Amino acid sequence: MPETFVELGSVTAPSGVLVLGMAGWIDYWRELGQPLSERARTAAASGGGHLHEWLCEAVAVPAADDRPLTVRACTSPSPFDEEPTISTLEISLGLPWPGTVDGVVPVQLGDLPVDRCGMVIGDASGLDAWTGMNDEPANGLADVTFWGRYADDAHARFGGERVERYGGDGPHGWLDLPVAEAAALAAELTAWRGGLRGKGVAVSLDRHTDYYRFRRAGWHHPLHIGAIEVGGCGVIGIDWDQGDHSMRHRGERDAGQVYPVTLEADGDGQTVMRWIIPPYDFDDEDD
Repeated sequence: MPETFVELGSVTAPSGVLVLGMAGWIDYWRELGQPLSERARTAAASGGGHLHEWLCEAVAVPAADDRPLTVRACTSPSPFDEEPTISTLEISLGLPWPGTVDGVVPVQLGDLPVDRCGMVIGDASGLDAWTGMNDEPANGLADVTFWGRYADDAHARFGGERVERYGGDGPHGWLDLPVAEAAALAAELTAWRGGLRGKGVAVSLDRHTDYYRFRRAGWHHPLHIGAIEVGGCGVIGIDWDQGDHSMRHRGERDAGQVYPVTLEADGDGQTVMRWIIPPYDFDDEDD
């Protein structure tokens, strides 16, 4: 049965090098001595390859620098809640398949784990500007959300709007506050009835880093797909469902939970990058 793909959006790669990498570690590449863009450029020069240092992993490939690059996926049911999850990710690179390479046999680039913090697809040079979860936001803004046993009481006392998410209501909170105001509000909520596990309210203060922005952009997408701009380039992030990650990908590389990344020729003779995550085998549960 042929795979059915859905379009997730598009990215741009003006540097001519595209990266698929672990979102939780993009900002750490520069801490390891060499920017992601330099490492990716070297890998792309030989047709593409896997980058891995410490906990940082990515795959870098050459791509067209003058057009949007379409990102698609096909899905399979999650063992957690049977909702659709990505089983094959496909990125059109905007380049013809090399005539000197057999178009039937995929070119192996390596493999990647599913980062519980999500995955990012974007231009190698643009991602050098990525702000991670511990960085300060360029726009000076943050969100505050709260939930828990006394969330209704907190809402009556402090206010806040319901923050909608795909599939239903999310927590209460406030979006797009100046960081100082958001921090003061979060501290007030926490002092009121926070920090009491299972009894109070849980409070989250989220600064508008790139890491948070892509996750927020995916709030209303069934596959948690968020499109943002980083370093002047269009980027797509995939925020994996935590229940699905725990049942399918937990342990990541240390547990052997890694999945192949290949270059392949599509039906039109164009080059695509594919990351294939085998669907969960529900039949194994009956064995």
